[in-house]
Amino acid sequence: MGLTYASIEIENLFTQRGMKVDALVDSGSVFLTIPEHVAVQLGFDLTEVSTREVVLAKAHRQEVPMIGPLRVKFGNRYCDLSALVLGDEPLLGAVPMEMMDLVLHPATHTITVNPASPYVPVALAK
Repeated sequence: MGLTYASIEIENLFTQRGMKVDALVDSGSVFLTIPEHVAVQLGFDLTEVSTREVVLAKAHRQEVPMIGPLRVKFGNRYCDLSALVLGDEPLLGAVPMEMMDLVLHPATHTITVNPASPYVPVALAK
Protein backbone atom coordinates (compact mmCIF):
# COMPACT_ATOMS: atom_id res chain seq x y z
CA MET A 1 0.00 0.00 0.00
CA GLY A 2 1.02 3.59 -0.48
CA LEU A 3 -0.28 7.09 -0.92
CA THR A 4 -1.83 8.36 -4.13
CA TYR A 5 -1.49 11.98 -5.21
CA ALA A 6 -3.19 13.78 -8.09
CA SER A 7 -2.28 17.04 -9.76
CA ILE A 8 -5.43 19.17 -9.70
CA GLU A 9 -6.31 22.79 -10.43
CA ILE A 10 -8.38 24.76 -7.93
CA GLU A 11 -10.04 28.06 -8.87
CA ASN A 12 -11.94 30.60 -6.78
CA LEU A 13 -15.01 31.25 -8.93
CA PHE A 14 -15.51 34.75 -7.48
CA THR A 15 -12.01 36.07 -8.22
CA GLN A 16 -10.97 33.60 -10.97
CA ARG A 17 -7.74 33.18 -9.01
CA GLY A 18 -6.48 29.62 -9.44
CA MET A 19 -3.54 27.38 -8.78
CA LYS A 20 -2.26 23.87 -9.38
CA VAL A 21 -1.69 21.65 -6.36
CA ASP A 22 -0.82 18.05 -5.64
CA ALA A 23 -3.66 16.59 -3.58
CA LEU A 24 -3.66 13.44 -1.51
CA VAL A 25 -6.37 11.17 -2.93
CA ASP A 26 -8.46 9.59 -0.17
CA SER A 27 -11.63 7.70 -1.08
CA GLY A 28 -12.27 7.21 2.65
CA SER A 29 -12.68 10.97 3.13
CA VAL A 30 -15.73 12.85 1.95
CA PHE A 31 -14.84 16.45 1.06
CA LEU A 32 -12.17 18.43 -0.70
CA THR A 33 -9.95 19.96 1.97
CA ILE A 34 -7.27 22.58 1.47
CA PRO A 35 -4.80 24.11 3.91
CA GLU A 36 -5.19 27.69 5.06
CA HIS A 37 -2.29 29.04 2.98
CA VAL A 38 -3.93 27.73 -0.22
CA ALA A 39 -7.29 29.31 0.70
CA VAL A 40 -5.56 32.65 1.27
CA GLN A 41 -3.65 32.40 -2.03
CA LEU A 42 -6.98 31.78 -3.78
CA GLY A 43 -8.25 35.06 -2.34
CA PHE A 44 -10.52 33.94 0.49
CA ASP A 45 -10.76 35.94 3.71
CA LEU A 46 -11.23 33.23 6.32
CA THR A 47 -12.80 35.68 8.76
CA GLU A 48 -15.69 36.19 6.32
CA VAL A 49 -16.65 32.61 5.43
CA SER A 50 -19.06 30.14 6.95
CA THR A 51 -17.89 27.32 9.18
CA ARG A 52 -18.80 23.67 9.42
CA GLU A 53 -18.41 21.22 12.26
CA VAL A 54 -16.60 18.12 11.09
CA VAL A 55 -15.78 14.80 12.70
CA LEU A 56 -12.13 13.85 12.40
CA ALA A 57 -10.31 10.61 13.19
CA LYS A 58 -11.11 9.12 16.59
CA ALA A 59 -14.45 11.01 16.61
CA HIS A 60 -12.81 14.35 17.42
CA ARG A 61 -15.11 17.26 16.44
CA GLN A 62 -13.77 20.54 15.14
CA GLU A 63 -15.28 23.65 13.57
CA VAL A 64 -13.47 24.64 10.37
CA PRO A 65 -13.93 27.30 7.67
CA MET A 66 -15.79 26.27 4.51
CA ILE A 67 -14.96 28.19 1.35
CA GLY A 68 -16.46 28.33 -2.09
CA PRO A 69 -17.54 28.28 -4.74
CA LEU A 70 -14.50 26.54 -6.15
CA ARG A 71 -13.90 24.82 -9.45
CA VAL A 72 -11.72 21.72 -9.26
CA LYS A 73 -10.18 20.33 -12.46
CA PHE A 74 -8.55 16.99 -13.15
CA GLY A 75 -7.74 15.94 -16.70
CA ASN A 76 -10.71 16.79 -18.91
CA ARG A 77 -13.09 16.93 -15.91
CA TYR A 78 -14.21 19.60 -13.48
CA CYS A 79 -16.71 20.12 -10.70
CA ASP A 80 -17.92 23.09 -8.71
CA LEU A 81 -18.11 22.73 -4.94
CA SER A 82 -17.07 24.05 -1.54
CA ALA A 83 -14.00 22.98 0.41
CA LEU A 84 -13.09 22.67 4.05
CA VAL A 85 -10.02 24.59 5.22
CA LEU A 86 -8.16 21.95 7.16
CA GLY A 87 -4.83 20.16 7.38
CA ASP A 88 -1.40 20.75 5.91
CA GLU A 89 -1.98 19.53 2.34
CA PRO A 90 -4.87 19.41 -0.13
CA LEU A 91 -6.99 16.27 0.09
CA LEU A 92 -9.31 15.03 -2.67
CA GLY A 93 -12.17 13.08 -1.08
CA ALA A 94 -14.97 10.92 -2.44
CA VAL A 95 -17.45 13.71 -3.31
CA PRO A 96 -15.28 15.54 -5.86
CA MET A 97 -14.05 12.21 -7.26
CA GLU A 98 -17.65 11.06 -7.76
CA MET A 99 -18.67 14.42 -9.24
CA MET A 100 -15.88 14.14 -11.83
CA ASP A 101 -16.40 10.37 -12.35
CA LEU A 102 -12.82 9.47 -11.45
CA VAL A 103 -11.46 6.02 -10.65
CA LEU A 104 -8.80 5.35 -8.03
CA HIS A 105 -6.30 2.57 -8.81
CA PRO A 106 -4.63 1.71 -5.46
CA ALA A 107 -2.28 -0.90 -6.94
CA THR A 108 -0.62 1.65 -9.24
CA HIS A 109 -1.18 4.73 -7.03
CA THR A 110 -2.98 6.56 -9.82
CA ILE A 111 -6.32 8.18 -10.48
CA THR A 112 -7.93 8.39 -13.93
CA VAL A 113 -11.16 9.42 -15.59
CA ASN A 114 -13.61 6.53 -15.71
CA PRO A 115 -12.75 4.51 -18.85
CA ALA A 116 -16.44 3.56 -19.19
CA SER A 117 -17.21 7.28 -19.73
CA PRO A 118 -14.02 8.86 -21.10
CA TYR A 119 -15.56 12.01 -22.56
CA VAL A 120 -18.42 12.99 -20.26
CA PRO A 121 -18.63 12.29 -16.52
CA VAL A 122 -21.54 10.07 -15.53
CA ALA A 123 -23.14 10.14 -12.08
CA LEU A 124 -25.38 7.65 -10.37
CA ALA A 125 -28.61 9.50 -9.56
CA LYS A 126 -30.77 6.77 -8.06
